[in-house]
Parts: sequence; C-alpha cells; structure tokens
Amino acid sequence: MEEIVPQIFHWTAFHPDIEQEVHSYCVTGLGPVVLIDPMVPPQGLQWFERHANPQHIYLTNRLHYRGSRQFVEAFSAVVWCHAAGLHEFEPSDRVRGFEHGDLLPGGVRPMKVAALCPEETALLISLGKGALALGDAVIRENEHLEFVPDSLMGDDPARVKRGLKKAFAALLHESFEHLLLAHGRPIVTGGKKALRQVAGRSAAAHRP
Repeated sequence: MEEIVPQIFHWTAFHPDIEQEVHSYCVTGLGPVVLIDPMVPPQGLQWFERHANPQHIYLTNRLHYRGSRQFVEAFSAVVWCHAAGLHEFEPSDRVRGFEHGDLLPGGVRPMKVAALCPEETALLISLGKGALALGDAVIRENEHLEFVPDSLMGDDPARVKRGLKKAFAALLHESFEHLLLAHGRPIVTGGKKALRQVAGRSAAAHRP
C-alpha cells in the first residue's frame, strides 16, 4: 500500500480474468473513505481494517467491479456505477446508479467519457492539487499514456478515439494534477499535461 500523495493510497493486484496487474485506489481525505476500481490487495483486507474502513466504492465502468464484493461483505460499503452500466449487476452486489455531473459522497464528481461504453466515467477528486481517476479510457504502458488496443474498441476504433479525445478536451478544463489510472501506475506530477498530450489537437482547440 503506497501513499502517493497525502490521503490517496495506491496498490496493485493481479486480475485473474485478464491475467494482468491492475491498479486500485483508496482516498481517505474526503470525509467518507472511498475506493476506486478496487481489487483486494495481495495481503488481504487487514490494512483497511486497521487504517480506513471503506464506505463507498466508485467504478469507472461496469467491468471494474473487480473485488468490490469482498469490501461490501466486510465493510458494508456501497458501490456506485453510472446508471448505464447497472444491467451488469445483481441486487446482492449493492450497486447504486449515478449520472454524469452528479455529486457523489465525499464531493467526488463523475465526469462523462462514454466513448468506449456508455457508462465510462472519469472521477474528479478535489483533494490537494486535484486528482482525476480514469478506467479504460487510457492506459499507461512503457511510461507513456496511450489508448487501449484497437481490437478492444469495437467495430470503429477511429470513432472511439475521436470520442475519447473530445472527452479529454472537456476534462482538461478541470483542475487536477494527479492522474489515477486503472491500467498503469498513477502519474503523481504532471497528470494534466500527460492527458493533454493524448488528447492532441482536440485539447489544443479547447485549452483553458
């Protein structure tokens, strides 16, 4: 468990379904303790029992439920996903819906991405210099941000990329420094600059 900035913790765990290490976050400085796209850490739930009982879990898309059930059972945490993804879940999953632009517990703002799937969401966290959590919209490979492979973008990857760039251009109007990634290590300093580079010309046309 790594405190990447004060009150934001990061960890990695192996995801057996995709056979990759993935990244999760715990934010303790918002009032309620919130998790983002959580896997259960390799050491189990002991850290949370000692340091931070999670009350809310925020998903960047419906496929990032990951280890949420164990946190629900252990801590009675409530899971949140955009309403367009609720069809993925059973009542026992305890998932509530939100809309883009709502204000979630702890003041977290779910922002529209929606290009890969209708419920794809960026989570804006007003803590310190600001943090933005992204799920499958962008990944970090070889220290650089990039899109997921075209094979994961459906029948029209070019259209999806245009939609992602448009979403990123809008996100760049917000205030954030830290980029919390579900696939790849977080960018603690310079997250906004890195996202602007991926957004390319779309961002340049809408630069704040």
